[in-house]
Amino acid sequence: MTERIIPIADARYDAGIPSVPARAYAPAGVLSDVRGRAVRDLRISVTDRCNFRCSYCMPRTVFGKDYRFLPHTSLLRFEEITRLVRIFAAHGVEKVRLTGGEPLLRRNLESLIEMLSAVRTVRDTPLELTLTTNASLLARKARALKAAGLQRVTVSLDALDDAIFREMNSVDFPVADVLAGIDAAAAAGLAPIKINMVVKRGVNDGEIVTMARRFRGSGHVLRFIEYMDVGASNGWRLDDVVPSAEVVRRIHEWFPLEPLAGGYFGEVAKRWRYADGSGEIGVISSVTQPFCASCTRARLSTEGKLFTCLFATAGHDLRALLRGDYSDDQISGALAHLWERRDDRYSEIRSDATRGLRRVEMSYIGG
Repeated sequence: MTERIIPIADARYDAGIPSVPARAYAPAGVLSDVRGRAVRDLRISVTDRCNFRCSYCMPRTVFGKDYRFLPHTSLLRFEEITRLVRIFAAHGVEKVRLTGGEPLLRRNLESLIEMLSAVRTVRDTPLELTLTTNASLLARKARALKAAGLQRVTVSLDALDDAIFREMNSVDFPVADVLAGIDAAAAAGLAPIKINMVVKRGVNDGEIVTMARRFRGSGHVLRFIEYMDVGASNGWRLDDVVPSAEVVRRIHEWFPLEPLAGGYFGEVAKRWRYADGSGEIGVISSVTQPFCASCTRARLSTEGKLFTCLFATAGHDLRALLRGDYSDDQISGALAHLWERRDDRYSEIRSDATRGLRRVEMSYIGG
């Protein structure tokens, strides 16, 4: 019998090695958890590094110059990521989003995108392949990303006021360069572009209407995200949260809005259109209007730990299976075993007790 070598999981977060069913598991194209939520959306962190130090994600007080990021040998190889995506696709995943950290810091990312663009869904269609970025490198990479097979980008932009934005990213990066990245992505055909603004009271909430005014009529979709208690390093307080209802109300006072129906089951943003037809916005309300009941997302960390919730306290070490001489069928069975027992609903039960748990950081598994 061939000996199976199981690498020890990186100790940054708890991650057990998934059990592998004794019998082969044939994917049926639909995999549901105990609450009837299918797995449709896979978010993959390709690096834990970022060149920004945003206070709500990677505050400099925690992620300083002495912070030890994962060594390159710990990261999943592109071939390993692609193998897992094929297995997930056989279980019904139709959308893959590459995140970080800042994903464009991962060397030769275009090669991974090209590999993933060849994966087919159970309906024999290409995956919806997207990427979230701070846009610091987007202007120079947009055309190559599109040529490799990337379909869309989402850009994080928390203010148009340059002083506020530089303060929030903590590395003195200018707004103008982010806007240049957005323009380059649009020119390359990576559209419709979504622009995400994390709103924190007393910090950038004065920019809500300014952002709406700037992107209204642009063809881009601006989305406002409630400041969330992801991880434990961002000093989250409920008082810092600007409820989505307040965001909508502020914009409506200047530019009348009308509600739009959701586009698909599991869509996290509530959509609103401008009454004059000049576009739409979205609001993501994990704190005030939890959407756990329709969450269809799985998250894969950069070194292969699977997390079934953004607010998880522990993951599942899929890298151990990838590098442990297991077949695709065996890994497929392990994934089915994990998802079918999933019962995450952190935002629905959020309390002082749950907030005291050591949760995974957003920079580690992507937002």
